Amino acid sequence: MSETGTGTASVQAVDGRQGSGSAGAGGRDDAPLWWVWLAAWPVTAVFVLSNAATPLYVLWQRDIGFSKGTLTVVFAFYIVGLIGSLLVSGVVSDRLGRKPVLFPALGLALAACLIFATATTVTALIVARLFTGIAVGAVVSAGMAAVTDVAGPGRKRIAALLASCAMVFGAGLGPLLAGVLSEMLPAPTVTVFAVEAVLLITAVLAVLRMPIRRPAAPAKGAWVRVPGVPQGNGRQLALGIAVFAPGITATSFVLSLGPSLLSGLLGTTSRIVAGAMAFAMFLTATGVQFAVQRLSRPTILAAGAVSTTLGMVTLIVTVHTSSVPVLLAAALLAGAGQGMGQLGGLSLLNAGVPPQRLAEANAALNVGGYVLAGILPVSAGYLSDAVGLTNGTTVFGAVLMGLAVIGGLVVVSDRRRTTEPA
Repeated sequence: MSETGTGTASVQAVDGRQGSGSAGAGGRDDAPLWWVWLAAWPVTAVFVLSNAATPLYVLWQRDIGFSKGTLTVVFAFYIVGLIGSLLVSGVVSDRLGRKPVLFPALGLALAACLIFATATTVTALIVARLFTGIAVGAVVSAGMAAVTDVAGPGRKRIAALLASCAMVFGAGLGPLLAGVLSEMLPAPTVTVFAVEAVLLITAVLAVLRMPIRRPAAPAKGAWVRVPGVPQGNGRQLALGIAVFAPGITATSFVLSLGPSLLSGLLGTTSRIVAGAMAFAMFLTATGVQFAVQRLSRPTILAAGAVSTTLGMVTLIVTVHTSSVPVLLAAALLAGAGQGMGQLGGLSLLNAGVPPQRLAEANAALNVGGYVLAGILPVSAGYLSDAVGLTNGTTVFGAVLMGLAVIGGLVVVSDRRRTTEPA
């Protein structure tokens, strides 16, 4: 764990609109609630990009020609960019402010749109996914912390809820939007990423006017490091990762190999069907967070672990029964597992980590989740090429089910030792 300074940050300048009122480090207590919602929009816009390519891979596979294993490698470069970004973006955001991180991230996202729209090689897809991962890493640290800054110290629960929902809603909207646009309009890849570029431009405008202050706390420690939390917050981070990591790995698998499963079960490569399944998965992840927001944080985490476990059981049943309804059930359970794991983890960090270390803490949670989400789906993709999609998926589901059970047991064990108010 990192142990850099934890004193209260002072404020030196305002990064956006001027205004009165006291603030926690970086934000304003009196910012209207609609600004808290708007502050979450850049997170949504970048996460739309994160999964917009999902329904389009069948087109690139047809035109360029590559295997399921190569497809998961393309996906893995997104994880590489994301984790590399998380090693620096959280620390930089806490020291220089949210906007100096968000603006370059949105610029890279726009560049990724251009590369995706003109891609004719696997290398181009890899570069576009790498840029996308870097942008996502910045918004899950600086962007989600900015939502908390704008909300102020008195609205930490709603800030965690909106930041988390912005992430999963954008992740689900991307493949649905891409699936519909690519089926109904000409030049599918160009059309999809032109629309996404417009969304990103509106996010730039939102960041320009966002009412957050630039911190002036003295810099301590390395600028590039494995992100961590202040001394005393390691328990909250560990509990969040224990449930969030299996949850996001489950949804990553559905995103990367879900279209292949649909093709094998339905005999269809419909981009609308693939996008709709991903949207339903992340819509569940969004809705379940609103449903459970008033529960205690350990209860939310335990429920997330149970949902991911059931999702993996259902996924194994899917490939042995070739049932599309069971596949949809597996996707929905995976979405619910990620949503509750993410909300529980972010809520624990928002409640316990000082504002001047919050972006780094968010980065640490996501590093813990995305490392697993990068390794297991890639392994499953290559294993499926070697032994078949049914056997590869069965092994993946069994391993992830075991990890989800362990995560749930860690949460339950911790709850028996400590008492936390709802």
